[in-house]
Amino acid sequence: MTRTGTSSPGPVPPTPSQTVGPFYGHALPFPGGEDVAPLGHPDTITVHGYVLDGEGRPLPDALLEVWGPDPDGNLPAVDGSMRRDPASGGFLGRNGVEFTGFGRVRTDADGHWYVRTLRPGARGRNAPCLSVCVFARGLLVHLFTRIYLPGDEAVLAADPLLARLDEQRRGTLIAAREDGGAYRFDIRLQGEGETVFLEFR
Repeated sequence: MTRTGTSSPGPVPPTPSQTVGPFYGHALPFPGGEDVAPLGHPDTITVHGYVLDGEGRPLPDALLEVWGPDPDGNLPAVDGSMRRDPASGGFLGRNGVEFTGFGRVRTDADGHWYVRTLRPGARGRNAPCLSVCVFARGLLVHLFTRIYLPGDEAVLAADPLLARLDEQRRGTLIAAREDGGAYRFDIRLQGEGETVFLEFR
């Protein structure tokens, strides 16, 4: 947009009302949001992948929140993800010691995301998994899914959610094991190979 006249300031950047949002990656991510496991922990795993639209194109402005239990299957009940200085209100980040089980990360320019965490333990009849909430442009309501990690096939087969899905749909919830303690999990928002999403009522 440009203005004309003797008092014109020249080109003016767009205002929020002139752009399309929401912009999840602007204010919601926090420093170290991808480092769920304490730094240097010997059992850290990396889970990573891409967020893809219905045509398989990566989304560079998606945001993921990831939760998971500790290796014993317990849900952490500690502060530590977004600590603030009580005096100044400034961001302190994680304390680097406690496992909070929560991460928040945005996709990069190529639609890629990653978190470093501890391998989750099983909870009751549920196989070990991470819970994920996906925010992205074009989504009026955020989406929920799970990331199951490969391992004991009998445990995966007994999971109540996985047991209800046919093999092809089940595969969209199971990460692929890679070298070096990494797991690949792409999230397809729609179309062929669409990730299974969950509805909570």
